Amino acid sequence: MIISIPKEIKPQEDRVSLTPAGAEALTKLGHTVYVEKSAGIGSGFTDEEYAAAGAILLDNPRELYLRADMVVKVKEPLPEEYGYLRPGMTLFTYLHLAPEPGLTKALLDNKVTGIAYETVQTDNRQLPLLQPMSEVAGRMSVQVGAHLLERPCGGRGVLLGGVPGVEPANVTIIGGGNVGAGAARVAAGMGARVTIVEVNPQRLCYLDELFGNTVSTLMSNSYNIAKAVAKSDLVIGAVLLPGAKTPVLVTEDMVKTMAPGSVIVDVAIDQGGCIETADTVTTHEHPYYVRHGVLHYSVANMPGAVARTSTFALTNATLPYVIRLAEQGAENAMKADVALLRGLNTYDGHLTYKAVAEAQGLEYTPAEELIK
Repeated sequence: MIISIPKEIKPQEDRVSLTPAGAEALTKLGHTVYVEKSAGIGSGFTDEEYAAAGAILLDNPRELYLRADMVVKVKEPLPEEYGYLRPGMTLFTYLHLAPEPGLTKALLDNKVTGIAYETVQTDNRQLPLLQPMSEVAGRMSVQVGAHLLERPCGGRGVLLGGVPGVEPANVTIIGGGNVGAGAARVAAGMGARVTIVEVNPQRLCYLDELFGNTVSTLMSNSYNIAKAVAKSDLVIGAVLLPGAKTPVLVTEDMVKTMAPGSVIVDVAIDQGGCIETADTVTTHEHPYYVRHGVLHYSVANMPGAVARTSTFALTNATLPYVIRLAEQGAENAMKADVALLRGLNTYDGHLTYKAVAEAQGLEYTPAEELIK
């Protein structure tokens, strides 16, 4: 198979979808790997390293897409890349289609086989390709929040862990999945007073056992969320519904109860966000804005800021699936692995992920009806 690795063009996105070691694993199996020149520079990988791994370097992204049987990316294609899409191509990347009707239309119109990292799901409901970036984003969210709470950034001037004789900051995490657990681990480790709000009773029990007395847990409902948000110095949005638009759980009225200089970090922004006032996607260059006196951080590609760590973590998770797709072809790989089949979002002009269809009011065709 011919596999292409483009350079990411999203602003301040320095990750690359495959390390040189990953490229070598594929070339040793007899596959052709094209890598766009300088694609790995932001993650600390040189063109020479990819060449030594057996990859072929190209400097024309259109040519990269034209030659590929499968394009492996990190982030969803941007509008300037839509023209590179073509029928029969397999696109393997984070897609986050629910809030992106333009991208959905481009994939459907061009009959792309679009398999989304974030919707590949195992029988035990794990999301193996989302997990590593969720862990990165969760841990980063606390670092970001701690920095923005500093007075020079416009924050309250609160040290997350406090000092002897001074209370620590109050941190509320909305959602107790991988993002929330990662955030709680770092926040508690820094000495903050941490509360996780979660809707799943079994997950609440797990989190209670995991963190013990270092973290408080609350059942997710509007009353508990409002009460927790009002006293928070830092609120982290960590809600996930696989492939679906994120529900808004923190309302504008709740945000208005927060003290001036408090901070919100909405990690769920790439799926629409779970905080009503975090309605503007920001970038690493201009990462936050102020509304109702509260700093809002809503960068959609948070792990891109720690690109080298993220690229290694992402390749560790995705490479086994990339190899299966390359060795068997997309259709056969999905027949053999139901986790991959669950990751299918678009195929031959059909929308095959129900949550995306519901979010956009489009016709839905189950993947099982198309891949037999």
